[in-house]
Amino acid sequence: MRDKKILMVDLAGQYEKIKDEINQNIINSLQKGKFINGPIVKEFSQNLSNFLNVKHVIPCANGTDALQIAYMALGLKSSDEIICPSWTYISTAEAAAILGVKTVFCDVDPNTFNVTAEFIEPIITEKTKAIVVVHLYGQSCDMEPILNLAKKHNLKVIEDNAQAIGCVYTFSNGEKKHTGTMGDIGTTSFYPTKNLGAYGDGGAIFTNNDDLAQKIKMYSNHGESKKYHHDIIGINSRLDSIQAEVLNVKLKYLNDYNKARNQIAENYNNAFSSVEELIIPELNKNSSHVFHQYTLKVQNGKRDDLMKYLDQNGIETRVYYPIPVHKQKAFNEHSKTSIVNTEELAISCLSLPICADIEKTSQDFIIEKIKSFFK
Repeated sequence: MRDKKILMVDLAGQYEKIKDEINQNIINSLQKGKFINGPIVKEFSQNLSNFLNVKHVIPCANGTDALQIAYMALGLKSSDEIICPSWTYISTAEAAAILGVKTVFCDVDPNTFNVTAEFIEPIITEKTKAIVVVHLYGQSCDMEPILNLAKKHNLKVIEDNAQAIGCVYTFSNGEKKHTGTMGDIGTTSFYPTKNLGAYGDGGAIFTNNDDLAQKIKMYSNHGESKKYHHDIIGINSRLDSIQAEVLNVKLKYLNDYNKARNQIAENYNNAFSSVEELIIPELNKNSSHVFHQYTLKVQNGKRDDLMKYLDQNGIETRVYYPIPVHKQKAFNEHSKTSIVNTEELAISCLSLPICADIEKTSQDFIIEKIKSFFK
């Protein structure tokens, strides 16, 4: 047993490496006294826009708000349906449910963990208005067939990019685009454990459509078209200046963070590819990977025993997700629905520590313990 537990993400360790920049920027913001929508929010938005090569980045309070505002901007209403995977965090569907929009859940590819056009098309109906894709664990869904499917059926596409910021998808013609910038609207979360994480809550919405951008800005600020002129019913969802200061610093290092995560994932892959009862992550040939999570599939019902064994040895692991969204009590109208791959993943997936700052000795210890479990 180690003296210090190996955590999924070492935020304190990351902070130590950039604390001089972070501290100075926060002090600057405090001294300016512009805490909501200050100049730094606009600066960060522009920097992120440049990074993603997308026309509009509209910051907001969190990733769930980002999804809700996206649904509102597209005019989704209670008679409408969206299609989204059940293999995701609840907020993807929850944000639609708040608006009375019905979610129709689909399955995912059991190897990439991502939704595909093949799972979406059979459940499209005349009520379907949008497809919501989730770029899970850090790699892109296969977007070209999904976008073609959406065009065929005149559907909007929303990208939940909370776990894959910095990931790049390559189309068949060689064109490359960042996840979150291919559909009508993309959203992300700046929750502290994300690859680009704040020191509190935060989120953002992306679009290349000028009209949608204007609607998103209005919906996120009380439906305001100009000061004290409220044209529509909106919500209050803004990124504060201190979080923008943090994110503006960390954005400079995002590519380095993602590169480090890839090296850690490669080390895991090399170690576990020969372990018969483990299935390492499969890479989508059209996508890069930023490894927000490194997620194994543990065979023969041994996932929970492995998790317990690692915890006893001072290694934190997580299951993303132990209960699929369609099996959650909040969505009990779907409780009798069978979504085969998703339900199998819920009993086999296990995510290991993969923060960019993990020490090699810590990763070696994790590998050693997992291999010893399967001896």
